[in-house]
Formats: sequence, C-alpha cells, structure tokens
Amino acid sequence: MQKIVPHLWFDTEAKEAALFYIRLFDQSKLVNVTVIEGTPSGDSELVSFELAGQEFQAISAGPHFKFNPTISLMVTCETVEEVNTKWKALIDEGNELMPLGKYPFCKWYGWVQDRYGLSWQLMLVDEGQAVQKIRPNLLFSGESCGMAEEAVKYYTDIFENTGIGLISNYEPSEAQSSKANVKYADFNLFGMNFSAMDNGMDVDFNFNEAFSFIVNCKGQEEIDYYWDKLSAVPEAEQCGWVKDKFGVSWQIVPDNIDEVLFKGPKDEARRASDAMLKMKKIDISALEEARLER
Repeated sequence: MQKIVPHLWFDTEAKEAALFYIRLFDQSKLVNVTVIEGTPSGDSELVSFELAGQEFQAISAGPHFKFNPTISLMVTCETVEEVNTKWKALIDEGNELMPLGKYPFCKWYGWVQDRYGLSWQLMLVDEGQAVQKIRPNLLFSGESCGMAEEAVKYYTDIFENTGIGLISNYEPSEAQSSKANVKYADFNLFGMNFSAMDNGMDVDFNFNEAFSFIVNCKGQEEIDYYWDKLSAVPEAEQCGWVKDKFGVSWQIVPDNIDEVLFKGPKDEARRASDAMLKMKKIDISALEEARLER
C-alpha cells in the first residue's frame, strides 16, 4: 500500500475523470468505486484508481472546492510524441497555462489545466531519467509564497524515508513577486517524489481542499503523530482532514479504512460511517465500537 495517496475532489465527475486519466497512461486501471451515503455533501462516490502504477483517489462530493494551479501533476515523458499526445488530450476543453514549447529548463514542456480544472505539467526528459512517472508539484502562491523551502524541510522532518534533492533559487529580479525565493526544489516522502516552487507571479489563489494527500497510518499511534504534526487550522479539522501551516490539506486515516467503513453487513458499515462523520481526528477504537455496536 502506498503511504501517501493524492486525493482529488470533484463535483460529480470523479469516475468520469478517473477513466479519462486512465486512458492517458500505461499501467493504469480503475480499482474500486464505492458510494458513501449520508455525508454532508449527500451521497458521495469514492473512486480508487492507478495511473502509471501509482495510487490515486477521487471523490464526487459537490461543488465546494475548485482546483487551481497550486498543486499540479508533473509528468515525465521520454519522447516528444508522448508529450504532444498527452497535451492534445488534456488541452481538449481545457486551458493553457504555459504554452507547449522549448524552455531553458526543458527541451519540450507545457502546463495545462484540463477540462475538470486539474493542472498538469508535461515535460520531456532523457530516456531512462524518469524514476517516477507522475510527481505532485506544490506551487506556493498567495499567502504561502516564499515558504517553499521551509515546507520542504518541514515535510521531510515529519515523514520517514525522506530526502531533499536540488533546491534552485530565483535570480535577483527574476520573479515578479518579491516574496518568491525557490524556483524549483525536489524532495521525496516515503520514497514518493514531489517538487515544490514559490510562484514567481503575484497571484491571489492558495492551496485548498480540492487537492489533498491521504496519509495511510498503521494504527492509532501513527494517526495521533501525523495529526499533531500536520494540523495547524482547528476549523479545518473534520473526518480525518487537516490543513497544515502552509495551507496544504491532508487526510490522516487508518490504512484499513476501507475495511472498517465498507466491509461486512451494510448496517455495520453505515454505523461506522455515521460515527466517522462526527469525528475530527479518527478514533479507530470508537469506529470499531460503532460498527459492532459494542
């Protein structure tokens, strides 16, 4: 099981979007579709899927959050044809954020927001250089601009099996925003590659719950640990969700949450789900008690 799983929030299109993305990548598949009844957003469709062998999750839970470029998916491609094919699919009914073309940092690159609002960065790399096909990229913008390096160090202190690679800074007067420091940084958490940068442009969008990261925890002790480390906004705490001091959203959940909530008789699953909806931090024992009515 992947320790950290990207989670995408849609209005009603989670399954449709997942199937669209699956068609773009090899080693991709739909894993599971489950309906969670009676959430604050009504009945919500939860979709688990894989892209290029990596785990993702999506939910259709109403029009409460909208994607923006603060978190995008950076895709490494080994041929110009691959970049162009993915660009053509993603730009259809989407929007261009940076035109497809040659840049000083990449021989063939483009940044696009697809028809569902999710942002993708497509980049050509030399053959054999792609270690991880899809890498989440954090763009520290608005209120969090200038915090990229601090965040990278903070996350790598919290998680295990971490590392920091290149950190490249803006040259003087290179960025429009006076707060921007980091032009590009790469790091990994539990062996999963991420990248981060401060937004060189002055913009007013910030991280939000549309794109969050699930942390699969082995037991209550791990849940308590990550909750204490990552939760910085008390009013954002709900059903295992927290927001950290940079504004990034995380879901701190037991790694067997699907078994707790969806396995067994329907009435047991409903009691567990009802109990979780009333929680802030997830209490595994209380969920199990509710499920079994102990």
